[in-house]
Parts: sequence; structure tokens; C-alpha cells
Amino acid sequence: MPFQPSTKPASLLFALAALLFTTFPVNHASAGYPDRIVRIVVPFAPGGGTDVIARTPAQEMAGDLGVSVVVENKPGAGTIIGTQAVATSEPDGYTLLMGTFANAVNPSLNAKLPYDPHRDFAPVALVARSFNIVVVNPKSPIRSIADLIAAAKADPGKLSYGTFGIGTSAHLAGELFKNLAKVDLTMVPYKGAAPAITDLIGGQIQVMFTTVASAASLIEAGQLRALAVTSAERSPAFPQLPTVAEAGVSGYAAESWYGLFAPARTPPDVIDRLNKSAAAAVQSDAFKKLAVNEGSSWSRALRKNSIDMCAARKSAGAS
Repeated sequence: MPFQPSTKPASLLFALAALLFTTFPVNHASAGYPDRIVRIVVPFAPGGGTDVIARTPAQEMAGDLGVSVVVENKPGAGTIIGTQAVATSEPDGYTLLMGTFANAVNPSLNAKLPYDPHRDFAPVALVARSFNIVVVNPKSPIRSIADLIAAAKADPGKLSYGTFGIGTSAHLAGELFKNLAKVDLTMVPYKGAAPAITDLIGGQIQVMFTTVASAASLIEAGQLRALAVTSAERSPAFPQLPTVAEAGVSGYAAESWYGLFAPARTPPDVIDRLNKSAAAAVQSDAFKKLAVNEGSSWSRALRKNSIDMCAARKSAGAS
């Protein structure tokens, strides 16, 4: 059965974007917040794109909030394990989720989730928007998207691509590629980008549609070969790389987002404090440096989201 897009993912992202311009009334019951460590749960293994994206804002937010902000990795089950851990946490602002597009699409892929992504979470802030990169082992004979398509068509199902789990950006980018390029690739799920990349370098899998954050340094070091970017337009960070669409797969574009969520019923003034702290974090020099290194669309995320999300919401027909 083909995947049927829902307006709910667009609504989730719009809700995140709207928070960037919202001021909440002060609830004096939580006026002392925060007074202890704040945890940001990343539902992927250490070293992957989401992990990298979470750590710089965490450091910046720690300085702003005056308490330690630590990243805790809880990988597994296509983000479900880490996400459920946050859903069942106390709604006090001390346990947050670094959510991704996977959290928005999981309900469409799994009807029996142990949580409700819309009722069990309160959006805090949109942190970043990004794209993925198609990469192969540098020893591979595949040197372009055309080569990848030719190899896949020559031996259907033999080539495998790694993902960070079912419903992640790497998975959906790979499936979109299969559909539009009309090829058969075998999907191999991992608990994060880092273990998948390890197997790509080791030759156990042949290709990945991985995040910029997880691949950039390895591409620069010659440990991975980049073929194309999954975005609709070329990236200023990788101007030499064509888009997948440019490389021959007409209509292809796959992008992703990252956002902070708190458990539902977290006090509005706590959400407001976290929102303002996150907004300041992504405007910091450290985050801007990360944006330059990994993809400039991240640094523009907060400035552009109001226009982009309104357009996306209208396009999706969301009410």
C-alpha cells in the first residue's frame, strides 16, 4: 500500500514554528525554573546527525538557563524508545525530546505506537531544517547517481542502503529514490547514523541517504564519497554536488527538520522559557559555525520559518 501523506506532520511543524513568535503568560508556580539538570533525549545513537545537532544548542542553552543541559541517547525501534521515554516523563521541563521528521511520520507507519505524538507532547521550538546527502564507500565503482541507478537496475535488490530506522529521513529519502528512479534497493535499519556509516565504510551496505551532520567530516576526510544532495536546490555548503533531481531523478526532493518537544501539560511559562533559550542558542556563533560546516539552511531556519510554514500549511490544506 503506498504511503499516504497526512496533514498532521505539517501541523506539527507549523505548531513548532508558531511557538517562535509566541509569548506565554507567567505561571508563578514554576517561577524558579530551572533549578536542576535539563535532559535532551536524542532517540538515535551517538554520532549521528540528530545527536550532533542537539549538542551545540544544549551547550548554549546551559549558559542561558544557568543549569547543565545534557544530551541523553536512547536509540531503538525507529525513535520509539527514546520518544516514549519523554512522553512518560514528568511534565516539568526537565526532560525534552529532540524530535525529527520521523516522529511526525511514525503514526502513518505504525498504528500501535505506545504514545500519541499529538496529544502527548508540547512543541517547544523549531531548531533546524536540513537535507541529506547520498554517499557511498570511496572504493565503490559508483561515482554518480546515474551509476547508482544503473547498478541497481542491473541486479535488482542486491544493493542495500542503510537507515537510522523505519520512518527516519534516511529511510524516506531512500524509498522516494526507489519510487522515482524505479529501482529496487534493500533497506537495512540501524539504531543511528554512526553504526550505519561504519558498515558503509566496511562494505556491508552500499549506499546511504544520510544527514549532513553525520557525513560532512567523513566526506572531507575521504572516508565517504558524496554523490548528490537530497534538497530541491544545491547547498551553499556543498556547491559542487548536484541535487538528486539534477542528477537524473526528476521531481526528487527530500528535506527534514529538527525540533524540541516537552511532555504534554508542561507549564506554558516553562515552554516559553525553553523556547526563548532555544531561539537564542541557534543564533549563537557556535551554532552559526555548525551551520556553515554542515548546511546553511540551519542558520536560516528560525528567520525563514514563519513564511515557509505558512506556505507549507496552505499547500497541505491544513486548517
